[in-house]
Amino acid sequence: MYAITIPEFGGPDALVWAEVPDPVPGPGEVVVEVAASAVNRADLLQRQGFYPPPPGAPEYPGLECAGRITRLGEGVSGWAVGDEVCALLAGGGYAEQVAVPAGQLLPVPRGVDLTRAAALPEVVCTIWSNVFMVAHLRPDETLLVHGGASGIGTMAIQLAKAVGARVAVTAGSADKLERCRELGADILINYREQDFVAEIREATDGAGADVIFDIIGAKYLAANVDALAVNGRLAVIGLQGGSKAELDLGKLLAKRAAIAATSLRGRPLAEKAAIVAAVREHVWPLVEEGRVRPVVDRTLPLPRAADAHRVVEASDHVGKVVLTRWPADR
Repeated sequence: MYAITIPEFGGPDALVWAEVPDPVPGPGEVVVEVAASAVNRADLLQRQGFYPPPPGAPEYPGLECAGRITRLGEGVSGWAVGDEVCALLAGGGYAEQVAVPAGQLLPVPRGVDLTRAAALPEVVCTIWSNVFMVAHLRPDETLLVHGGASGIGTMAIQLAKAVGARVAVTAGSADKLERCRELGADILINYREQDFVAEIREATDGAGADVIFDIIGAKYLAANVDALAVNGRLAVIGLQGGSKAELDLGKLLAKRAAIAATSLRGRPLAEKAAIVAAVREHVWPLVEEGRVRPVVDRTLPLPRAADAHRVVEASDHVGKVVLTRWPADR
């Protein structure tokens, strides 16, 4: 098969479309013929040498895909060759085929094509596990989403609104904020021009956000604690603003607040399977009813992964950038 490889770490041009060995399904795994994969910021970090795949995972980038099952490994039940699926991956989505633990498979939702289905697994599993399973967002609470126009942000807005929460977002332009508003965001904050702490306090009559979903990390830590409501929960899933910062525990204690920091890629298979099962139970009905939808900014042929990385690095997108299979020069 062919896949996007990384012979040397570096910029987008470090991504090379090359022939590699076909995957072989291990016990409890299936092989999926990939129709599409989506780009995540973690893929950019892997390309730069900062986020290696966990042991045993494919070395090629790509944390989610959609396609059709072509082979079943020993002990797999509940799935058949030819089934259309999307999958949460530890790596390997930027390829023509990938081996996937069966517990990380989801059926393609009714009414969703394979290209759009590829934009679902990573963001939905990340949001559901953090905002709902860890931070326990409830109806009528306020969720603050940093990076509301990103792939993960556009999905967080929709899921929070679907359960009856109020949603505040930060984004860097009026156009991106307008897209967030169209998806249901109630409070729009331009982080380039406004202080999000002051804005969230004003919008909540001084109470603050009950849950904050943060992709920035250290740069926003102090401000996020200031923006939390009493009994608030801060869920950190990214480090775009660094990994080290000073924390005023007194403020945290006074608010009886909590901070949780999680990653998804390196979790044990059983934990990933539990998250995927929860997503299938709680989120897939919302997708099939049309209440939640993947937001795809653009699609590019899989061999042009470098161009897709440039788009994501420049933040020139709203929602997900999806890579689709394309005949390659061989």
